[in-house]
Amino acid sequence: MARGQQAGQELTEVLNELWRLDSNRLRPGTDYTISLQGRAGYVAQGSNYARDRASAPLFAYVNEDKLKSIETYAHFINLLDNYEMSTGVSETVTSEELQENRLFIDAIVETDVMKCAHKYLVRKRQSPSDITQFKKQLYDIWFRLYHRERGGGEDSCGFEHVFVGETKFGQEIMGLHNWVQFYLQEKHGHVDYKGYKARDNKDTPDEDDHVLNLQFSWKGLVKPVGGSFIGVSPEFEVALFTIIFLMSTEKMTSVVVKVDEYMLELVVYRHGRSIGTSFPKLLSSNNRDL
Repeated sequence: MARGQQAGQELTEVLNELWRLDSNRLRPGTDYTISLQGRAGYVAQGSNYARDRASAPLFAYVNEDKLKSIETYAHFINLLDNYEMSTGVSETVTSEELQENRLFIDAIVETDVMKCAHKYLVRKRQSPSDITQFKKQLYDIWFRLYHRERGGGEDSCGFEHVFVGETKFGQEIMGLHNWVQFYLQEKHGHVDYKGYKARDNKDTPDEDDHVLNLQFSWKGLVKPVGGSFIGVSPEFEVALFTIIFLMSTEKMTSVVVKVDEYMLELVVYRHGRSIGTSFPKLLSSNNRDL
């Protein structure tokens, strides 16, 4: 699949349906508040210095009680605790952790978002209609451990890379595209938000935007630009990226699609039968003239 191909009507429709069905999406200004502050500058890949254009955290407030009262977020937050940060350190997966992976999948397949994705994938002959088999497919895509480093142990999985974040040789940040993890890491003092990324001054985001391009450092390493959905549920991201992943067998799939008011490029890298990484890039938004 060519890079950045336009999504067809059918794909656009199903992704927008997922958006509409995401009843666990949090409401900006009510369930959480972000503070965008300044526009981040250019950082060369591999450099660990970034001028801080944001003295305060990105998340000014998150209603954690609400988060923990929603089943899929509660399981999701348990999972975030289970992973070692360094790639190359073999993951020791305890039976309790395997159980938590399964509980998370059990919880998300119950949601309308995931039911919609499943129905679409069955229709496209990409997923088994049997729910037990579908859960196994999701498990392989997101939780099967694989070697990210040559010669290392089984040290990584799609879930860890996308949602938790990892470091490579202690030199660059990989992954960490999830807002809940970003918020928790920021709260613990590990993440320092440096400012939003935008092409020019006309491209200024709003604090109720659900997709942002961010610059930040994590445990001393700089991520020059990272795309992230903000406020969306974990099941929404899993559903969306599973669909993109299953669309092609290429090493990298990238689709340009308008979801709600956001023109996005959705990028997925494949690692065998599993997700290597996946993230959104915000190209433009309705409420601003780009």
